[in-house]
Amino acid sequence: MNLVESEWIPVLCNDGTRRTIAPWQMAESDILRPDWPRADLNLGCLEFLIGLVYLADPPSDIEDWDARLEGDPERMREKLTPYAPAFDLLGDGPRFLQDLENLEGQPSSPDLLFIDSAGGNTAKNNADLMVHRDRYIRLDLPTAAMALFTFQAHAPSGGAGNRTSMRGGGPLVTLADPQDGLWQLIWANVPEGTPGRAEDLPWMRPTRVSDKKQETLPPEGRVFSVEAFFGMPRRLRLVEEGGAITGVIQKPWGTNYVLWKHPLSPYYRQKAGQEWLPKHPRAGRFGYRNWIGVTVKAEGDDITELSLSLRDAKTRGAAEAVLVAGWSMDNMKPRDFLWSEEPLFELTLEAIHRLIGMIGAAEAAGVALRAALAPVLAEGESREAEREGFFLDTEPAFLRHVQALARGEDPREAWLADLRDKALGRFGALAFPGLDRRHTDEIKAIVTAHGNLQGSFRGYGKLGKDMFNALEFELPARKKGKAA
Repeated sequence: MNLVESEWIPVLCNDGTRRTIAPWQMAESDILRPDWPRADLNLGCLEFLIGLVYLADPPSDIEDWDARLEGDPERMREKLTPYAPAFDLLGDGPRFLQDLENLEGQPSSPDLLFIDSAGGNTAKNNADLMVHRDRYIRLDLPTAAMALFTFQAHAPSGGAGNRTSMRGGGPLVTLADPQDGLWQLIWANVPEGTPGRAEDLPWMRPTRVSDKKQETLPPEGRVFSVEAFFGMPRRLRLVEEGGAITGVIQKPWGTNYVLWKHPLSPYYRQKAGQEWLPKHPRAGRFGYRNWIGVTVKAEGDDITELSLSLRDAKTRGAAEAVLVAGWSMDNMKPRDFLWSEEPLFELTLEAIHRLIGMIGAAEAAGVALRAALAPVLAEGESREAEREGFFLDTEPAFLRHVQALARGEDPREAWLADLRDKALGRFGALAFPGLDRRHTDEIKAIVTAHGNLQGSFRGYGKLGKDMFNALEFELPARKKGKAA
């Protein structure tokens, strides 16, 4: 199977039908999205297609990008065809994303290609509660190809010598989404550049091994090249039998990527001047409280950087939303897979400043609610779940207020009122029923906690001060003596 010429990518069309396409057909106007059986493969497929266009036919500048907004399948076919010899999945020559050396050894199950599969020791010790074993004994060639790409692009830590991806294990991916079909999504995220060479692809040459701590840096004067889309941290060879992939041979010490910045991921650093690090998803729902440093950035912030894909999209005016996705990992253990579509707003610098303050106020309010619930719920997951519920409750109002910001209005007073109403409502629903049947000391603790929570929304106490400072409200005057 050739990954440029063969029809191997399942897609969903605008009319609800499903078909299989070759990569150049991504430019056809009737295709809605990839349709693999797993969300992580759909994410990998989007990254793969963006990488192909960047390799073969990237925009040279914003004018060129704008001129080619409408997809041209025949042009895409013509541009991709010269690269076809580098995209064979099997065969005696170079193999897509596989070691140039014909690796020898005992094959592992194709399960190895999926982040949420159980490793050897996990299965041996019957510890695969949240991960799974023996699901993929045989893979058809298309699924194996997509799983191979996704695994190399997101590779987690995997024991001695098994390298993570150039973005670390389970990176966060942010894609500008015009919400107008597959081609528009792909084209919105292709960086500007010049076509690459087949020789630039890492499987076209002997692997740059890292058994002696060798490091592979980006090209001089740049932070990424086409290899960012087609990195090979793992040394792998697929084993084929009867037209299916039945095993994977792996050797340690693949390429160790250092100082690369992938164009589809946001980055951060601990302080100015230090090394940039890729962001990773947290487990659980992604909502407005997670926007800072991922979909929005404060002016003058020099410790976070939005993905190049989003920075380009703002310049191009190319997106209505942001697709935020990726595996949440605990070292080498998967915790959750994130897939969230967040709105993208056109905001002035002042509006962004206020939006970030509104998020900060919500964070302080969530902490105040969690603290107030101490007389009702034990510390731990129950109280944290209430805080998460608070953010979910306040999200519709937040999105309305961001629309007000986009119109030039100032919704901060209304936002504080929304935070107060939702926090006090959640507190009351848990604390007040059956209050008359509680012990006196319990009643006193609940009444005191309720008063403190109310006071926070008037600017009193540390968390009230944090809320008011985030919203840039004047703090209440402090009283002295008995009045205080």
